[in-house]
Amino acid sequence: MISEKDIIPVVSDQQDELVGLWELSVRATHHFLTDADIKMLKPLVKEYLGKVEKLLCICNEQGGAEAFMGVHGNKLEMLFVHPRSRGKGLGKTLVNYAIRVLGINEVDVNEQNPLAIGFYEHLGFQVYDRSARDGQGNPFPLLHLRLKRMDN
Repeated sequence: MISEKDIIPVVSDQQDELVGLWELSVRATHHFLTDADIKMLKPLVKEYLGKVEKLLCICNEQGGAEAFMGVHGNKLEMLFVHPRSRGKGLGKTLVNYAIRVLGINEVDVNEQNPLAIGFYEHLGFQVYDRSARDGQGNPFPLLHLRLKRMDN
């Protein structure tokens, strides 16, 4: 059973491994991206991994990353799970940790990724805004989600 005790900081020599995990995850979930899109985004992801404030992962028994997240301030900037580990609670464990321990309350999701939207809504987020383009100016609309306040 995965728990928050399985969450560890990413070490610098794991970045290439995380880029590979990102690519596997994106190919399994971001069907709107072409191969050319993924190749264009890959070096940007690698660069951003070195800049994100907090980078945490869950590893398998062999020490390989199965899921990771990047957090900057109060925002979950990235969450990726290896396709073989989808549906096993890794993403939920990471997000709940980010909410409870790191204080995140916002995340952006590709509008063309309905499974991710449903995942975050299930965890208590709701859409508050939309952008027609992603952060790189590509025509991939983003939904901006914020954690619902529980005192309403």
